[in-house]
Amino acid sequence: MFKIDIQNPVFDVISKIITKENLEAYIIGGYVRDNILKRPSKDIDIVVVGKGIELAQKTAAAINKNINVAFFKNFGTAMFQHNNIEYEFVGARKESYNRNSRKPIIEDGTLQDDLERRDFTINALAISLNKNSFGIVSDAFTGLQDIESQIIRTPLSPEITFSDDPLRMLRAIRFATQLNFTIEKTAWEAIKSNKNRIKIISKERIIVELNKIIMAPKPSIGFKLLYDSGLLEIIFPELFNLYGVEIKNGVHHKNNFLHSIHVLDNIAPNTDNLWLRWAALLHDIGKPKSKRFIDNSWTFRSHNTIGEKMVPNIFKKMKLPLDNKMRYVKKLVWLHMRPIVLSKEEVTDSAIRRLLFDAQNDIDDLMILAEADITTQKEYRKERFLNNFQLVRQKLKDVEERDTIRNWQPPIDGNEIMKILNLPPSKHVGKIKEAIKDAILDGKIKNTYDEAYKYMMKINEEL
Repeated sequence: MFKIDIQNPVFDVISKIITKENLEAYIIGGYVRDNILKRPSKDIDIVVVGKGIELAQKTAAAINKNINVAFFKNFGTAMFQHNNIEYEFVGARKESYNRNSRKPIIEDGTLQDDLERRDFTINALAISLNKNSFGIVSDAFTGLQDIESQIIRTPLSPEITFSDDPLRMLRAIRFATQLNFTIEKTAWEAIKSNKNRIKIISKERIIVELNKIIMAPKPSIGFKLLYDSGLLEIIFPELFNLYGVEIKNGVHHKNNFLHSIHVLDNIAPNTDNLWLRWAALLHDIGKPKSKRFIDNSWTFRSHNTIGEKMVPNIFKKMKLPLDNKMRYVKKLVWLHMRPIVLSKEEVTDSAIRRLLFDAQNDIDDLMILAEADITTQKEYRKERFLNNFQLVRQKLKDVEERDTIRNWQPPIDGNEIMKILNLPPSKHVGKIKEAIKDAILDGKIKNTYDEAYKYMMKINEEL
């Protein structure tokens, strides 16, 4: 018998209510797993052998009559928040599936039925809230042992589990990534044999799991599993296409898939920004389309520009946001090589001003990405790059303090050019505007209205 010390006033309230009404209730799933693993958890699921919605309403009323309870009759669930923790209540149930859908047919069931429908043994643990067994863990499928052995295993046949709900294949890989657990052999083989079933899952559900893998401490674990299982080719072909090494005349290039997930691992300790992590994953996404073998060497010329153009389509196809988050990732993919190029050569004020102008407020994130992009195994090269990046960072700071280029706009815009020169909207106006911007960034003229005006008149005559 395994007992957990669960000190929470809400649990005491639930216990009193179910004792009075002769019901059974259990804490179940992720909270139990995370409690054993000493991980924080903000979501608590309560399973009731009876009506979950009614118990949620009575519990909330007993705690504070002002608590708002949201309930979903079609699913038999209810939830409320208290002290920044979300409590969800549901009646114990059993499920059966139609092969062409992941939506189950649901019936009322026992605690055992409810545990059997769970995805993995580590999530099929329940802590009793009943008075006579308060805190005792029900473990019908060796979940406690699997947590200790760090194994991802399904309670029932993995073939049935993954075929019934193919999203569970991604969840298995996600948990293996987050917890650094191993997927049990028969479960792993079932994932590979059922990989095509993932096609019935919506993009919205897939991206939730993919984002959680990206936000894991070491995301490469998940992406290697996605590749090896065959799932990556189906759900993310653009990333899958980065895999492999081509050899010509004895000359090979690096495996850009392994490099990309290495960069993602490098950046993970330095940011919890999901979209910066996406930029790390996608920074070389244009390399397959740009790959050429010229003069006995491999080149990926303009892969950043190609990758930048691919980002909107990837985001659209994967149901990721198409707002500023997408534009942020697109910009970083486009600019990711610039700091590296600067670190290899003498850094001019002009180059720094241009980088500040193009990156604007995302310059700090760009530098984090550029540093993560250094994946060489040769320590002397890595140290040289990182030292040079420090010089670039200092130069960025110096130029920014002196010239305030970040978020800068030229002192004369297109509307003023048309008004002063009596010109209609045209390419001619665009060329003048671009020339003024370039002259300031290159240090040919000062960043003042008077100098910009004189330069405008000069360029207008020359054009």
